Amino acid sequence: MSVEPKKRVLVIGAGFSGFLVARDLHKDFDVLVVDAKEYFEYTPGILRAYVKPAHFDALTFTVQEVIERKLHSKFLWGEVMTLNGVEKTATVKPIFSKEKETINFDYCVICAGCNFNPMHKWGQSLWFATIHEAARPEGDWPHIDERFIEGRRRHILEENAFIAGLNAKSANILVVGAGFIGVEWVTELQYFFPNLRLTIIDFLNKCLGPLPDTAASYCDGYMRRKGIVCMYGVKYNPKDPEFWPSIGMEGEPDHTYVCIGVKASNYFMEEHGAECLSDKGPGGGKWIHVNKKLQVVTKDRKVWAGGSIFAVGDCNQTFADEIKPIPKISYPGEEQATHVCKSIKFLEGKTGCCGMFMKPREAINSWWPWGAGMFATSLGPHDACFVMAAQSEPRTGLLTLWGWASAIQKEIIESSKVDECKGGRMANSSGIGCTTPHVIAGVKVARATAAHRAPGRIGAAIGNVAAAAKCSFQAVAASPEFRS
Repeated sequence: MSVEPKKRVLVIGAGFSGFLVARDLHKDFDVLVVDAKEYFEYTPGILRAYVKPAHFDALTFTVQEVIERKLHSKFLWGEVMTLNGVEKTATVKPIFSKEKETINFDYCVICAGCNFNPMHKWGQSLWFATIHEAARPEGDWPHIDERFIEGRRRHILEENAFIAGLNAKSANILVVGAGFIGVEWVTELQYFFPNLRLTIIDFLNKCLGPLPDTAASYCDGYMRRKGIVCMYGVKYNPKDPEFWPSIGMEGEPDHTYVCIGVKASNYFMEEHGAECLSDKGPGGGKWIHVNKKLQVVTKDRKVWAGGSIFAVGDCNQTFADEIKPIPKISYPGEEQATHVCKSIKFLEGKTGCCGMFMKPREAINSWWPWGAGMFATSLGPHDACFVMAAQSEPRTGLLTLWGWASAIQKEIIESSKVDECKGGRMANSSGIGCTTPHVIAGVKVARATAAHRAPGRIGAAIGNVAAAAKCSFQAVAASPEFRS
């Protein structure tokens, strides 16, 4: 009796979503994960590594052994150069080869993420490694190859030594952008290099623009107490001589860190799938259009590649009348990856009751992930704030946890998430389940915090967490896709 060969699934990107897809599909499909770098990096925690390089080891690990031995999939270290939806092929340039290889697939899940600096051609920034071969010669650190884990470590050590030199001479530092990255970065600098004279600016009239006023006020108050100069409603214009006096500087600072916006890095789509890239959007566009099923579509919403190619997480862009814009953070990508895995199994009849196969079905509809409304913002190693139940509209959500308790919660999230991706004890969770322990941990920490507060604030602290959790879970349960 012949055994039918498994269908092939190509996963582009070995990040949060890529690991989830490999873990969920490897039993029923032949899964190949391709990434241009050899390691996983917990991006939300990488700022700490630049001021405390020893922390880098807690955020990273090489992926081949994990993917092949624990996720039972294959890993190819190389850069995807082109993706052909008509032929269902991808051209990949392996790291140690001068020649390109052609990979065939039945399904493809794009988990390629994004870059962070829209002011640079390639989106170069400290917060994400420069991994595209064409980008390295045009970057500010061409002597470092961050596709290797030791190259990334070398970059972190060099930047740390540079900051230490600035600290020794009490240098003026300007941080442009008071969003999540800017606020976390300036507070990390202040804690670990206290001699720096720090200024942070933003075009909006407050920091952390999308978050509720309570969270913005808490973070602004922290920064001001630490001596950080905070200027809002200011447009960054370094070529204007009047700009520097307007932010209280006599001239240009000793160094500037630009922490604004995101930039698409879907270069592999440009040759065969340019019609699927957006003309507008954050950082100038070029995000991958997807429909409500997360299938890649063209600008006029025609399904591309017969619906066999999906894009999840930071690399995609939904249509606002189908799914409202989603923050480019890790959790929504994981929930979308869960939806895509379910869709692929449905399309192949690989899911059913008590292990019985079902007839093929259509891909399922996705929705605005409830986890997209959770934001944990660090304020140095001993303070933070946590917002839940934020919606797609700005300044929504509830500040549910703050202070040292929130800092501990963020450490729990970081360590448990890295452990899960590494195939540790948390690896049995996926999708919504992987975040549930984090929420529970947050509630437990909130209770511990409340025990040390005045009775009048105990109910408020616990009540905020409970109300936020209720709003979030009700939002998911109310969606018709979830009920079906």
